[in-house]
Amino acid sequence: MLNIGDYALHRKTGQVGQVLGYGHQLMDGVYVTTLKVRISKSQGTPRQSRFVEDTYSTWMLTQAT
Repeated sequence: MLNIGDYALHRKTGQVGQVLGYGHQLMDGVYVTTLKVRISKSQGTPRQSRFVEDTYSTWMLTQAT
């Protein structure tokens, strides 16, 4: 389980960031847990602070970069 403050890697996009919180999203009539992540490293984009929220299963634990 990823906790607030952990660094997470997005499995599909390769983006890395720090977990800031949790959320939920309604998908096919079922609530799915999401993670709110402040992106610190993103391939192909300039380094800037931005936020991404996606389903929990698309993120995995990683080391800070």
